[in-house]
Amino acid sequence: MTSLILLEMVFCVVSHAAMGETVVTPPAPPTVRVIHEETVYTHTPANNGSGPFWSSGCTTLARVGDTVVLSEMETGQDVPLLCNTRWRLHTRTGAGWSLFAEADGYRQREPAVLATTGPDAFYLYVNDSTQPPGTKYGACTPYLLKFTLGNAASPETLRPVWEDEPTFTDHSYRGYAADRDVQELLMLNIDARTSEQNWCHMKANGELLGNGKITFPIRACYPQAALKSGAAYVLAVGDIQEPVKEWADYKFEQTKSSWDYVFRILYFTWTPDLSSQGFAPAIEIANVDATAGHVFGQDLHIASNGDAYVMYTQRPVSSPLLRDRFFPDLSTADSLYLAAVRDGQLVERKLLFEGTDTRQPGCARFHVAANGGLYALVYAAIDGAPGNYLMPLDPPQDTPALIPIPLQQPSATFLLASPRAGNAPSNTIDLAGAGPANSVVYAQMSLEE
Repeated sequence: MTSLILLEMVFCVVSHAAMGETVVTPPAPPTVRVIHEETVYTHTPANNGSGPFWSSGCTTLARVGDTVVLSEMETGQDVPLLCNTRWRLHTRTGAGWSLFAEADGYRQREPAVLATTGPDAFYLYVNDSTQPPGTKYGACTPYLLKFTLGNAASPETLRPVWEDEPTFTDHSYRGYAADRDVQELLMLNIDARTSEQNWCHMKANGELLGNGKITFPIRACYPQAALKSGAAYVLAVGDIQEPVKEWADYKFEQTKSSWDYVFRILYFTWTPDLSSQGFAPAIEIANVDATAGHVFGQDLHIASNGDAYVMYTQRPVSSPLLRDRFFPDLSTADSLYLAAVRDGQLVERKLLFEGTDTRQPGCARFHVAANGGLYALVYAAIDGAPGNYLMPLDPPQDTPALIPIPLQQPSATFLLASPRAGNAPSNTIDLAGAGPANSVVYAQMSLEE
């Protein structure tokens, strides 16, 4: 695939002829056919601050050959907080879903996430508590379990080697990436004491390639990580307690809630060669500090030329409470943006979907087709009707089309079998989503271009 957006960021396809300018007609839009839509399991809320989609920068879904693998977050009955869940792996073949493997105890606070190097191996990133049940913010040990489809009973344990001795707890804010072309993996895990993101780069057999730390200007969490041909990329959002005393006092006065973390700055960092140099100082992709806004990274895509594309939602003011008191002329609607980063520099951003009182975008993920074409899957509520949509991004359009996906039950929160997690580009779209009544659903769709 050619780069989605050139350095000049021309967001329409134009050819210049000697006698004038000719606009090239874009190809006919694709269609999406739903093949399967089914409930995989029902989740009992863990009430520990996490949930099946909490590690939103990673994925719990992988396609390994013709088999789909889904990581379940199961809550243990009467197991005390915080690490009161365990992982269970389900596989889907032509015969349907079946249980593949499960942990023998409840030692996780967060979902265990997946990556694959294909066509047979996949890797579960776990974060085992080492403390007695009921311990809160206690020490944990992160590592990988390497499975093959033919061996569920005896996964290989891959132990990362970290720089120094970081403090890992049940709040891992982990990032995870795989490069199937070169058979490499990247693990991230936050230091609970310093807020540095610790990284470990390894081969698919567990051999250490390098390690280090990423320091953001403020505590940054929910990382999106990517590996491509030796380069590494990380997107993370600032996650700190309300820094403006006047706003903090007013919110507490009105809500009496002491929980007051805000997400207002989206950071990006990278290295062109993880084997020889560390991550560059972080740059800002978006900043809504001045108006008490809200920003969140939705997904990260790396083009064939190494350009990074960041999809994110941004809200001018985070809540009606703050808007009505401090910013009456601003909006509390999310809008969806696409930013382009080349060689560590932000070169352009584009508004993909403007939010209004009647049109609100939500969760958005990249999908790469078999021919390299780039799409976004987007949840949106339009005129009160919720739905999932496909948005073609290649070639880029001034106003990308929204192609309805005919799901019986739209998913407002979902994950895909992401290329960042080592899944191959495909015309099959695999989706794990939040369904009704705490269910987790799977949808398989066919992209027909």
